[in-house]
Amino acid sequence: MTARELREIETDKLVEHVRTQRRELFGLRFQHATGELENTAGLRSTKRELARALTVARQREIEIHTS
Repeated sequence: MTARELREIETDKLVEHVRTQRRELFGLRFQHATGELENTAGLRSTKRELARALTVARQREIEIHTS
């Protein structure tokens, strides 16, 4: 999802997107640590996607709590 698309979605969907990206990143890191991850480029793209979403949230001044 591009930054433009993230800016257009509603706040609650943005928060859910951040949570989803964090879960996905955790799973990819776990797979990488255990040697199961074949496509390591997924780590980088997931990190960037999460960073984009967090940037848009910060621009809106939304506090996203990790849970």
